Amino acid sequence: MAARILIDGNGLLADFVYDQLSSNYPVTRQSLLDEVPEETELALVLHNAWHPSVHRKAEERFRATGIPWLRGFVSFGEGIIGPLVRPNTPGCSRCADIRRMIAGSDRQEMWTFQMRMASGEGVLGDAWASRTGLSQMATLICDEVQRFLQEEPSNLEERVFITNLRTLTNSSHLFLPDPLCPMCSSLPDDTSELAQIRLESSPKINGGGYRCRSMDELKTVLVKDYLDYRTGIMNGKMQDFTLPFADVLMNMPLFEADEGVAGRSNSYEMSELTAILEGLERYCGIEPRGKRKVVRDSYHNLENQALNPTRVGLHEKDQYEKPHFPFKPFNPDDPMNWVWGYSFLQERPILIPELLAYYSLGYGESFVYETSNGCALGGSLEEAIFHAIMEVVERDSFLLTWYARLPLPRLDLSSANDKELQLMVNRIHEVTGYDLHFYNSTMEHEIPSVWAVAKNRKSKGVNLICAAGANPDPIRAVKSTIYELAGMMFRHDEKLEENRQKYERMLRDPFAVRTMEDHGMLYGLREAEERLNFLLDEQRPLRTFAEEFKQPPANADLKDDLEDILKRFRQLNLEVIVVDQTTPIIKRNGLFCVKVLIPGMLPMTFGHHLTRVKGLERVLRVPMQLGFMKMPLSFEQLNPYPHPFP
Repeated sequence: MAARILIDGNGLLADFVYDQLSSNYPVTRQSLLDEVPEETELALVLHNAWHPSVHRKAEERFRATGIPWLRGFVSFGEGIIGPLVRPNTPGCSRCADIRRMIAGSDRQEMWTFQMRMASGEGVLGDAWASRTGLSQMATLICDEVQRFLQEEPSNLEERVFITNLRTLTNSSHLFLPDPLCPMCSSLPDDTSELAQIRLESSPKINGGGYRCRSMDELKTVLVKDYLDYRTGIMNGKMQDFTLPFADVLMNMPLFEADEGVAGRSNSYEMSELTAILEGLERYCGIEPRGKRKVVRDSYHNLENQALNPTRVGLHEKDQYEKPHFPFKPFNPDDPMNWVWGYSFLQERPILIPELLAYYSLGYGESFVYETSNGCALGGSLEEAIFHAIMEVVERDSFLLTWYARLPLPRLDLSSANDKELQLMVNRIHEVTGYDLHFYNSTMEHEIPSVWAVAKNRKSKGVNLICAAGANPDPIRAVKSTIYELAGMMFRHDEKLEENRQKYERMLRDPFAVRTMEDHGMLYGLREAEERLNFLLDEQRPLRTFAEEFKQPPANADLKDDLEDILKRFRQLNLEVIVVDQTTPIIKRNGLFCVKVLIPGMLPMTFGHHLTRVKGLERVLRVPMQLGFMKMPLSFEQLNPYPHPFP
């Protein structure tokens, strides 16, 4: 028996499709409100305008009856075809609409418009819905129907066709299913069993690196799956030719605003891929999208299986008491959302406040400011955990140096005997007019960490730029830090001059430093340089890499590196907690994302009023452990100025 096709919709598009298909197949035209014939193999929902409420009903109806369906409609001068929605498969029409809307520049207006349309308000026909354009759309739809009925691969699974009805040009756009879609998502509940971690072998792609997947392998999927100007997780890119290294900026559209992510390397191709990975890491860290959170309770009721939030550092009491402060004091009796993580020290899953495991930049029930600190992406779970730990270590070492004003050993970069590193240093010196100064900021855990300062030799422009890095191989730490420094050169020179009075006010009033950018701009002022005298003192002798660092371990497996690091933290009674942030959109390509928390280590914050050191007494003890002080510090002795991490 020939396949039966159902068409819902009135208008020219439905007429054209019916005329083309009915000569070869049995086609029924009827409303979604009528009973669907049992023998229906494919449903088409076709309109000359946009009807979100009809598409929602179609999703519900055809998912319940197990019938695949395809839509075509016209919206603001464009013909939209797809996706082909299969029952019990992620990637529905709502997912496509969400991705297309968020990737658009008018996303908030479109959201409001769609909500109004979904409430049942009438839709006028589109002025660009010409007979020629609709006929072209009908031909594309019928081609896809035939592919489906002949069991050929569809061009519209996780894809939409967009026809510009002004020019009659067509384009195909991949969208990724929304992990939180109420229609088609099937995320598991977040449980302690799913949080359990058992480290597995993760062979390195080469002996000297700390990656298990090569960019040559990943480049086959990164641009294809994640970059699309109409429907992508990233929807735009820009190459910056003014900086000393290859710099690529990606735009990641979020509902509230666009967010820029960057990649820097020695080639634009590599920088583009790095920027995409950075964007995916950011996407995974915004909110839980890999498991459905199910635990909501107070710490008082959960304390036997939960992290005590006071261990991760709180804001000062006087800040909580100020009007309009975006966070409220922690109360163990207040209910909050929790997610499951894994403690390597306790060797068991534990509950973590959602606001510590994901972003909490000042809304709802948050009691601290938490950023992407400790988030990392990897080609294996072990790789992601390794690099997340490195980020926590890097920022902790930077902040501990700043708060305790440690006179770190100065490093002689030429002693590294690394040709690429020397070429990078020479390029910075010749092209930018900055001199590089590096210091060994390794703390008691002995993971090599560096603090870097780029100092401007010119009379104008940003004076000092600071950055940090951490890696078992100190040369790799230095190289990654140079890329970070290079990405901040030249960008803010004009802004510094145009807003000099604003930043001079920050010099007098630390609490005027409110944003991430403010931290870097403040130390762009030459008048602020004296605050780094404890570090910049050139009377201290230069030290070689051989004098300051041990040879990095020669492990061929990342699992061995990671176990060595975890053992070191365990000996120091520092608890490494991992929250798996992996979502289906990265899991499809074998990628993992995690958030690492190490209570006691200093979390990076931006805005001087949001400093978090209360309860973190390690910052008082470590300077003495390292021999910089004769006795522990007091909180009153800590550096009172905003840190210079940009």
